Amino acid sequence: MASTVTRIEATPARRAAGSSSMASKARIPIYQTLLIAGILIVWEVLVRTGVAPVYLYGQPSGILQKLIALTASGELFTHAGATAFEAILGFVVGTTLGSVTGLALWLSETVARILRPIIVAINGVPKIALAPLVVVWFGVDIGAKVAIAASLTFIVALISVYQGTQEVDPDLVKLMRSLGARRLTIWRKVIVPGASPWILATMRLNIGFAMIGAVVGEYISAKVGLGYFIYNAGALYDLNSVFVGIFCLMVMALVLDFLLVKVEARFKW
Repeated sequence: MASTVTRIEATPARRAAGSSSMASKARIPIYQTLLIAGILIVWEVLVRTGVAPVYLYGQPSGILQKLIALTASGELFTHAGATAFEAILGFVVGTTLGSVTGLALWLSETVARILRPIIVAINGVPKIALAPLVVVWFGVDIGAKVAIAASLTFIVALISVYQGTQEVDPDLVKLMRSLGARRLTIWRKVIVPGASPWILATMRLNIGFAMIGAVVGEYISAKVGLGYFIYNAGALYDLNSVFVGIFCLMVMALVLDFLLVKVEARFKW
């Protein structure tokens, strides 16, 4: 009887705690909006009062006007679309190949040991140093931007996913071996599922690297793209346009991250 009463009393308490948690989560977007609004207001005030020179920091109201003008002309969509395509394609190619290679290295410890110093050396080379080679191999068109984005995401995915294979519960591997499972079977049944959270984490991390690769490629040689747009605006000291380009990159990163979160929620690894 006492336990029944306890359960009855606990249910409203749990409901109250759940309601409080939901209310707290609902307030987070409000706090985020207030934070951004506060930063923009302070920025605008500092510029208008002359504390922060407009030619050095731009101005929120000027950025908004520039954003409206570029959106109305369609120019912003052209640049954003080009960068998004390059980044997404480089992300898919690099992350896929890197993840598959990282998983495959588990199959042969000898090969992994042979390649480890080479992988570390390549990872230590700033990818911008490879730009001349990329331009020679892939030209100055979209191929070069995709190649740079793919090279960045490939090495990150390879290292991260291979590390994920090493973090799989060794007891599960020993159990499979004791049952007579072959190495390929262990890899397919234990290693790949066990490394899946690492693959998803790598995908979210590689969003930024893919965008870096695309923008760097546009800095080097391009006629369209947010990197090209930002570079030209900076050369003309048009900081309002520079901030428009930067904010577009930020929004793009948030949208891609949101989509990956939905994918992660859809597939319960």
